[in-house]
Amino acid sequence: MSRKMLTASLVALCLALGSRADDLKPLEKPGKVVKPITVPFELLKTGHIAVNVKVNDKGPYLIIFDTGAPMTVINNKLAKEAGLIAADAKPALPLFGAGGQAKMKTMEVGDLKAEDVPAVIMDHPTVEALGAALEKPLYGIVGFPFFARYKTTLDYKKKEMTFVPSGFDPPDVMAGLMEQITGMLGGGAKKPVQKFLAPAAQWGIIVAEKAKDDDNAGVTIKEVMPGSAAAAAGLKADDRLLTLDGRWTDTLDDLYAAAGYVKPGTAVKVVVKRGKDEKTLTVKPAAGL
Repeated sequence: MSRKMLTASLVALCLALGSRADDLKPLEKPGKVVKPITVPFELLKTGHIAVNVKVNDKGPYLIIFDTGAPMTVINNKLAKEAGLIAADAKPALPLFGAGGQAKMKTMEVGDLKAEDVPAVIMDHPTVEALGAALEKPLYGIVGFPFFARYKTTLDYKKKEMTFVPSGFDPPDVMAGLMEQITGMLGGGAKKPVQKFLAPAAQWGIIVAEKAKDDDNAGVTIKEVMPGSAAAAAGLKADDRLLTLDGRWTDTLDDLYAAAGYVKPGTAVKVVVKRGKDEKTLTVKPAAGL
């Protein structure tokens, strides 16, 4: 059961709805010193990353972390124990015990504490099957509404992830979905469904699709366009792209999302593996046409 399949199932559940990078509102906190926070993670046999978290001071709960997931999902057991729904609450919908949307007052990951994190309450079938196969309880998936708040760097050797506030306040994906569904049912839908984090900058690389049995970190650059920003930075074909601007790029979805945060003309660091060595290069993507 691959990480890509898990992400795809979540995307299907929310009808591939997402938000453009332009919709993310900057958080202005002048004078505040931002320190990175490092958190250990567990690498499951399936290649998924899992972290112990606390919700509303309850837990810890082992939850899958997936930057490609468009929303955060928690199961009914966690939701009840954390007081998000009543202990005797019945599912709002019979499908997978769907209990609607809730907002976690606090979500703690190691020393990192996020507030007012939206989540969908549901016994996600893929998570349930994964937990059963691994013989350990998994309580959900942490996705875009959490990760959009931070620049996240992963160290697979140390099994640690580092978070630094990104300066963005992510929109409520689920609320936007419900608004669009309501509008379509009422015949009043005015806004088209948007593509998820469409990058405005031009990088000049073509990246290969990962093979099903490729569980290594990063994605492989297939081609670097002559005269492009990537070429000027020294990127080469066959480089394994590990992170972009501090965000891990373990899948094409990860890479697409990470690129979506970068404005044209902004210089950012990319980390690649070339042969046995890791190199950090600076890329300044150009504006699109």
